[in-house]
Amino acid sequence: MSWKKVGSIFSFLNFQRILQRRRQQQEQSPLQMEGAQVAGQRGRHPIKTHGTKVARDHLHDWLILMLLVMIEVGLFVIHPFYRFVGKDMMADLKYPMKDNTVPLWAVPIYSVLLPICVFIFVYFRRRDVYDLHHSVLGLLFAVLITAVITDAIKDAVGRPRPDFFWRCFPDGKDVYDRWGNVVCHGNKADIKEGHKSFPSGHSSWSFAGLGFLSLYLSGKIKVLDRQGHIAKLCIIVLPLLAASLVAVSRVDDYWHHWNDVFAGGFLGLVVATFCYRQFFPNPYDDDGWGPYAYFAALLEESSNDNVDAAAQTTNALTAQAMEVHVVNQTPPSNEDNFSTPELDYGSTSRLEDIERGRR
Repeated sequence: MSWKKVGSIFSFLNFQRILQRRRQQQEQSPLQMEGAQVAGQRGRHPIKTHGTKVARDHLHDWLILMLLVMIEVGLFVIHPFYRFVGKDMMADLKYPMKDNTVPLWAVPIYSVLLPICVFIFVYFRRRDVYDLHHSVLGLLFAVLITAVITDAIKDAVGRPRPDFFWRCFPDGKDVYDRWGNVVCHGNKADIKEGHKSFPSGHSSWSFAGLGFLSLYLSGKIKVLDRQGHIAKLCIIVLPLLAASLVAVSRVDDYWHHWNDVFAGGFLGLVVATFCYRQFFPNPYDDDGWGPYAYFAALLEESSNDNVDAAAQTTNALTAQAMEVHVVNQTPPSNEDNFSTPELDYGSTSRLEDIERGRR
């Protein structure tokens, strides 16, 4: 019977260990499920959860954009510099007046709205508000900074357009003052527009917006990944080709000289590159497919997860220690079938005395 009681002691201890393991598994399983959900959501930053924070962090940038819009409106309204135009200069300014092949209202559509549509499409694929916000903000900065610089130079230089003669003298009868400068008698709006040749606004806007789009796509599809996929290169060349065709149309319409178009395109592309690099790495970098803010958010989430995991581990160890302490201090109960049996040490001593007496 004594061996059965000793076996019951070990079975009771094993039973306690099994109960403790089950309690630990029940406590850890919700945490593990929650961790799996967090890991699945890592890398996704939708507008619903992160949009307010991103907009608040860049509120001053949007205020600067509004300021640039007001400056651009002012530069468009004021009169440009009316530079001296003599009779001998008219030889290169007698091209016919033509309508715009690419109208002015179409420029914001293909240089701003089209890239934004691409950005929105990428957002629905990746659900990253950092990418959407920074791409839109960078594009608007590129276009507006380019527009302000372009119109400021236009107004300051006042270079006549190739069709300036017919703007100034619609009837073909040229008139000059005593210093040899033109005395225009045409439409005032046409004359004002005739002094805005350098640089080309269509070209600068086109290369600012479509150039930014080309840089954005080159980072997203990893054109410069040293894998030799020429098809990717063709994709990013398409926006630049479209901008080049718009620039060529300005020369064909006799609204600009060739150097006006070249300067405008170069200006727009340079500004677009600087604005893109404010938010995104170089397209040839390994991380060139995402904005800086995206990787900063991932780093912050990883550090927060490590802190939470350490806190959860500490709490679990504390709970286990408390359970072990309580179990060790629990008094045995005689009513329990698995309780420790009481040994009769007095009977054992009496048997030993009898044995000694016999000897």
